Amino acid sequence: MDISTQKSHTDNDNAPPAGAAAGTPRTSSSPEPEQEQGKAKGTGTGTGRKTSEPRAPRPATRRGDRIFLGLSRGSGILLLAVMAAIAVFLSYRAALAISKDQGNFLTTFEWNPNSTEPVFGIAVLAFGTVVSSIIAMIIAVPVAVAIALFLTHYAPRKLSGPIAYVVDLLAAVPSIVYGLWGALVLVPHMNGLFSWLDEYLGWTKIFEWQGGAPRSMLTVGILLAIMILPVITNVSREVFRQVPKAHEEAALALGATRWEVIRMSVLPFGRSGVISASMLGLGRALGETMAVATVLSPTFDIQASLLDPGGGTFAQNIASKFGEANEQGRDALIASGLVLFVITLLVNGAARMIIARRKEYSGANA
Repeated sequence: MDISTQKSHTDNDNAPPAGAAAGTPRTSSSPEPEQEQGKAKGTGTGTGRKTSEPRAPRPATRRGDRIFLGLSRGSGILLLAVMAAIAVFLSYRAALAISKDQGNFLTTFEWNPNSTEPVFGIAVLAFGTVVSSIIAMIIAVPVAVAIALFLTHYAPRKLSGPIAYVVDLLAAVPSIVYGLWGALVLVPHMNGLFSWLDEYLGWTKIFEWQGGAPRSMLTVGILLAIMILPVITNVSREVFRQVPKAHEEAALALGATRWEVIRMSVLPFGRSGVISASMLGLGRALGETMAVATVLSPTFDIQASLLDPGGGTFAQNIASKFGEANEQGRDALIASGLVLFVITLLVNGAARMIIARRKEYSGANA
């Protein structure tokens, strides 16, 4: 055997086994296949990616952090305490009044709590409050959303700025000013609208007009719509401004028109914000006092037509009856205020549920 043949046999004997990397020594402590797979999936302790686990909030260690934590926590507890105190006070005084009521508090169409045998109920007040607020929302929400979209996506900058400034000013106008404007300007100019509704929609009985003064629930609803319009517009405008530009540019790149961009990108993103703005406006409409008292001709009767004068609301009744009420009458008014308090809480709770179901469209999750 020559020298070249002997050298090739020696190299084959020293070569690493098949499947092993060249230059890597073979040891008995190599990881098992299961361990290798665990590292690849990130479940092991190697260089793989670890699974994300929720971390507990770190306790405040600095003095300023502890002070701020205590103040914020105390503010939240104080708010709950105030709400509980209001609920307890209203419930106690309402129980005193209802215990002396000679009628049904929920269904009686009369308000006479000052007599020796008090008889009072909230049927008319609840109907008027709900109906006037619904009318206001039906009118105000579409108009407010349209104005917000115009200011953010259609109007030029030189025009959108002054209009937005005027809308902000309208949100700061006091209620009594709206009430005086409604009594002196709006009511005298409602005859034409009422005549048109009676002529074309009077067959529905809802818009039938007997020719009386236009101090009805429809007039109140229109006035409330004008009052809550700036609030809904301002909040909706700020929400639409937060839409990521990437969403709109992506829709435009796909060939969408401006309206399609708004329908597919802007409105889904701002849906929860518009709902929140609407609930803010509804809260003001439910609790409005002086404007309604100035425009409405209150009577404790439910009219089938929205154009006939009459009806009433919780806030308007409290404002108009409080001055002449004795102790029993004040307790009855507090009982009606408790019902308005409960209605407001239910509305806000429903709004929170709707927003929670639509949280995928909120700006925080974009």
